Amino acid sequence: MKGRYTILGALALALALLLVVSGGSAQAAAPDLNPVCPQASLIGPALQGGELPVKLFMPYQLSPCTGVAVEVPFLDRWANSPHNDHDAEAFRHWDDAGVVQTSCAKCHSTPGYLDFLGADGSAAGSVEVAPPVGSTVECVACHNDVTLHKTSVKFPSGVTIENLGDESRCMECHQGRSSGPQVDTYLEGKGMTADVDAVEPTASFQNIHYFAAAATQYGALVHGGYEYEGMSYDINFRHVEQYDQCYECHDMHTLELKLTECQECHADVESADDFDMVRMMGSLADYDGDGNDEEGVGEEIAGLQALLYGAIQDYAEEVSQKCIVYDSSSHPYWFVDANCDNVKDDPAVNYNAYTARLMKATFNYQVGQKDPGKFAHNGKYVIQLLHDSIGDLNEAITNKVDMSNAHRIDPGHFAGSEEAWRHWDGDDYEVPGSCSKCHSADGIPFLVKEGVSITQEAANGMMCTTCHNGESWPDRWVFDEVTFPNGADVSLEKGGDKDNNLCIQCHQGRAYGGQIDDATAGVGDDDLDTGQGFINVHYFAAGATLFGNVTNGIYEFEGKTYVGQNKHPFGGSMFATCEDCHNVHELEVEYQACTACHGPLGSPDDLKNIRWATTPDYDGDGNTAEGVNGELEGLAAALYAGMQTYATANPVSDDIVYDGSRYPYWFNGSGARYSTWTPRLLRAAYNYQYFLKDPGAFAHNNKYVGQALFDNLEDLEMSDYADGLTTGKTRPQ
Repeated sequence: MKGRYTILGALALALALLLVVSGGSAQAAAPDLNPVCPQASLIGPALQGGELPVKLFMPYQLSPCTGVAVEVPFLDRWANSPHNDHDAEAFRHWDDAGVVQTSCAKCHSTPGYLDFLGADGSAAGSVEVAPPVGSTVECVACHNDVTLHKTSVKFPSGVTIENLGDESRCMECHQGRSSGPQVDTYLEGKGMTADVDAVEPTASFQNIHYFAAAATQYGALVHGGYEYEGMSYDINFRHVEQYDQCYECHDMHTLELKLTECQECHADVESADDFDMVRMMGSLADYDGDGNDEEGVGEEIAGLQALLYGAIQDYAEEVSQKCIVYDSSSHPYWFVDANCDNVKDDPAVNYNAYTARLMKATFNYQVGQKDPGKFAHNGKYVIQLLHDSIGDLNEAITNKVDMSNAHRIDPGHFAGSEEAWRHWDGDDYEVPGSCSKCHSADGIPFLVKEGVSITQEAANGMMCTTCHNGESWPDRWVFDEVTFPNGADVSLEKGGDKDNNLCIQCHQGRAYGGQIDDATAGVGDDDLDTGQGFINVHYFAAGATLFGNVTNGIYEFEGKTYVGQNKHPFGGSMFATCEDCHNVHELEVEYQACTACHGPLGSPDDLKNIRWATTPDYDGDGNTAEGVNGELEGLAAALYAGMQTYATANPVSDDIVYDGSRYPYWFNGSGARYSTWTPRLLRAAYNYQYFLKDPGAFAHNNKYVGQALFDNLEDLEMSDYADGLTTGKTRPQ
């Protein structure tokens, strides 16, 4: 494990291990504190009962057998850190009591942490004895024979994260003391769930506590924030491989950020305060809706926090009918504002008009406030929490926060909260090998290196290293050829550049038309194929559309001819590859580049209105002014209607209904999975789905898709159950 320093041997096992000195100076010997030579750690007998035989922050310890003093590494760096700030409230709060209460001692005293670990001989997982005040977070808190083997951490939500390294020592305290599920439990206990806008005067603020960086980083894995029902959230944030643990970004003794190392990638960062201005190519949206999508993620979060605070105050005044004000430096942070002047009353009165809706929003506001590094730990998770709290309050207030320009979700490759990345959360967050190539951050790099796909860890969308070779940055991974589901090896290149083969590794679909014939072999076109399920091309098979009859993505009818690769204008010398037309990070179509040939365009949607003057009326609706996309939509609508006619008229007589948002997409009139397929109906359903799941089909290869849709209509006409479906329509040539 990186960064593991085994100091316990020096502290307790009589110079079992001599560590390299990197701070402090040699110390004089002290009296032997334990003349008995133990076979195990001294920490247990030394600390039981809360009695300290020696100040734990002394810069040396003695061998109980030899009396030789051993210097403590990194002493000077630790001595001036927040972990050793004797004057801080974190260590002085209990001075009047003389002991640190057991519910706080784990993180606010060294004996308490050792007690919690069980390093003092007590049971692990709780603090048994309130330790005396006076200690800070000292060497043996992190360096002992228990933390040496510590690999898991249990969070306030009850979730345990396993297989950790040295960061588990940090995460025990930097996880907060409450969580979203605990808020729900509290609200239920107070009887506040039946009416979320009913005031409960006895309710008090539920506080996540300070510096819950680990709860932020692990997001929806540990539910640190209040996550609203029906919404999906990012899980643990992964930065880059070399800087993905607490101690890889923070000096573990001074706690300061490793600024010089960060500057290798973030050259504009001159101090730690500049990090809130950083945003990466995976954070592309205007989250707070202020029109600035270049400000840092920290600044976006600050904008959302301001919007949420305003909504909280509006809600408190309008619904709770008692104004509220926040003070980050005074517990319990939320106070009554009797005259609604946005100033805490004197004397201060703790806020006492909470509703369930208000409790959730104030909790999430505090989650963001008390993790100063939230933008780096897991900014998108916090953004999602803030968005959802604002949205929830908007349901109850008159003066709603305008969120029309604020974005909760990034473009597809980075939309970590969406189904494409969250589908496997119920499967222990593991993406199987059949899906991991395109639905995990590590799938493509593994395929490049090993030539196969295996189970991978679920991710919040792609990372930089998903497409870029970190060892030869910023080169992208290169594939000479890409094998499509029909077995064809193709290459999408221009001028010898094969970068776009990376795109079509995933944008090729997972099926091809020929599989339908294979699956229905020997079954009559209109006979029920018992046990046959829908065959799904999957999403965004743009590469298959583009290559047409080369890759056979769509179902092609025997005896018919279909166009091949679409080489857009001028034989493919322009706008021939994915990145010619799409921004490779935002994925949006670079529609402005199309204006030279297609006239003024106000948005990507205007591309759907393009048609050449010679384009026939494919769908036969008499409209020769609509775009090619409209023609394809007309053919698809006719096909859907024809399928429904066929399905009910066929001797099987089973209604068929399509729902593109719900797998497996096709259902009967009762809402059950459609199961009464005939080969003819299956062909139509496959091609209909193919068109809908490639929203850019009109540009990628409209003739190829149009030919297939027309042929499906003709195929249905050949049965005894549908007539006149191609009347007035024209097959693209």
